Amino acid sequence: MNASPFTQVNETATAGVEIAGLSKSFGSNLVLDDISVSVRPGSVTALIGPSGSGKSTLLRCVNMLETPDRGTITVGSQTIEAGRRVRESELLALRRQVGMVFQSFNLFPHFTVLRNVAFPQEKVLGRSREEAEARALTLLERVGLKEKAHQHPGRCSGGQQQRIAIARALALGPRAMLFDEPTSALDPEVGVEVLAVMRELADAGMTMIVVTHEMQFARDVGDHLVVMADGHIIEEGDPRAIMADPQQERTRRFLSAVLER
Repeated sequence: MNASPFTQVNETATAGVEIAGLSKSFGSNLVLDDISVSVRPGSVTALIGPSGSGKSTLLRCVNMLETPDRGTITVGSQTIEAGRRVRESELLALRRQVGMVFQSFNLFPHFTVLRNVAFPQEKVLGRSREEAEARALTLLERVGLKEKAHQHPGRCSGGQQQRIAIARALALGPRAMLFDEPTSALDPEVGVEVLAVMRELADAGMTMIVVTHEMQFARDVGDHLVVMADGHIIEEGDPRAIMADPQQERTRRFLSAVLER
């Protein structure tokens, strides 16, 4: 296998992620009910399940974009406990460790591609413009988009914009990456470009939690598969084993529906 272009992408080691007893409600709607997931450093955990099962909310809780009602989240040596007042410094430290890529690209349309990747480094890490832009160019080259550096995102395809978003997240040196259905808004042939970058990140040993409907990616790249439904984990284990012989009827129905599309 060729060496991954991301072999040297992080200044710091990747970190494991521990989610313990996590629960989250919106009003009377219980979205996550006592969820516990262990993600080893350098491994890929794929989250699958029907829409509305709580997968995206789980990711948003890990990054504290949603505040959980109960439970703990640990990234490396840092633990955030629900119900305890979280200092702004703790929140910023957590979000620096955990990069997130959304379904929508969330790029600044008035910035060039280069500035989209450089600007967060200047604001969050205090890097000089020169240093941030040098880092941005390196990462854009690694996602195959260096030639787009001085264009605006609106002149890039959806797949290219998602790769820019990945480069932007990586520029902050995260120890783990969260992906929330990063190909769902893309045509299948365009989504392949994004999945290829994610495969390279996995090969480089990045800790990843990926919400996805891309079953081949989950099976071939994932080290661990978590199946969710109605706010619960209904099955988890080796991706190939679960896909070949799911033990739960709800898992069988979901996989049947997805794989027959």
